[in-house]
Amino acid sequence: MAAAEEEDAGATAERGPGAAYHMFVMMEDLLEKLKLLDYEEEAALRSHNMRPPSRHYFALPVNPGEQFYMFCTLAAWLINKAGHPFEQPQEYDDPNATISSILSELRSFGRSVDFPPSKLKVGYGEQVCYVLDCLAEEALKHVSFSWKRPTYPTEEMEEEVIMEDDAELTLNKVEELAAEEDTDNEENYIDLNVLKAQTYKSDVTESKQEEILESTVDASEWNLEVERVLPQLKVTIRTDNKDWRIHVDQMHQHQDGIESALKDTRGYLDKLHNEISRTLEKVSSREKYINNQLEHLVQEFRSAQALLSEAKEKYQQGSGGVTERTRTLSEITEELEKVKQEMEEKGSSMTDGAPLVKIKQALTKLKQETVQMDIRIGVVEHTLLQSKLKEKSNMTREMHATTIPESSAVGTY
Repeated sequence: MAAAEEEDAGATAERGPGAAYHMFVMMEDLLEKLKLLDYEEEAALRSHNMRPPSRHYFALPVNPGEQFYMFCTLAAWLINKAGHPFEQPQEYDDPNATISSILSELRSFGRSVDFPPSKLKVGYGEQVCYVLDCLAEEALKHVSFSWKRPTYPTEEMEEEVIMEDDAELTLNKVEELAAEEDTDNEENYIDLNVLKAQTYKSDVTESKQEEILESTVDASEWNLEVERVLPQLKVTIRTDNKDWRIHVDQMHQHQDGIESALKDTRGYLDKLHNEISRTLEKVSSREKYINNQLEHLVQEFRSAQALLSEAKEKYQQGSGGVTERTRTLSEITEELEKVKQEMEEKGSSMTDGAPLVKIKQALTKLKQETVQMDIRIGVVEHTLLQSKLKEKSNMTREMHATTIPESSAVGTY
């Protein structure tokens, strides 16, 4: 396990400093693709008692057994989603067989697999994210997913009314504010439409009565009426936080606050910079002093390292010879064991009396068979002798029978 992690670290260092974070980016892309495929409902994770994976679930080691089972479940679902039938793996299936089946399906999609299957057995890492990302892309292709053009909401432009306090105000807002003031205080209610109508009527009457050019109202009474009506003519306008003027004021306030804080902070930073620079100078001077004082020890250490490297080389050479001789000794020992085994087998066969017993039994059996054969031969010879004697007696009888008639015939003649 440690060797595999060292190999991964070496490969990551060769690809560059950002390669270590590539799996996190790939995992986030994979999670977005799974959301597009609606994996939380269709993958039936709840039926397997599993929660949806987090943003970096397959990028970091959490629980290798649970992560491997989640990987197999999602891979099987994505393969089925991509149009290839694939049986859902069970918890107690052989992991090597499951991984080989998933990789064969991935190769059938035309994807390259340039890593050993054992990388997937841990359940996390760049290879796991790569396999799931490729399968998710194939599933999106199979379902014919395509990005649509974005639709932006239509925003209604509001009319701007410049007031004395530099705040935006529309007619609708004025009416709303008037309605709120009516509910709060009915005595301070002002109807703008009525005011407009009154001003319009006053203009008409002024146009009609052009001959009246001077007012007959007393100035003191007019001032009292103005002071009485003035509080009712005030319109309170609520400031909107979305107004750009408020944002500009806030920016100026923050800028002033930053500048005032920077004046105090700059002094502290300058002091800290001076202290750090003095400390660095002290450290560098102390380092030079220590190097000068320990130069002879450094040289001795280097010479000792050289001697150690030479001793290691000699040790490696000697260990190589020892291993070769050990191998030769093992071969000779094996041959000696074989010779000893053969000698023991031959000695046991020579000292064992079982073969002699078998030979004696065979000889007695041969003797018995020989006696029986002799008896049979004697019986056959006796039978043959009797047959010969019988034939001979028959022949002599026949000869006598033929000779007697001839002699009688000669005498008669």
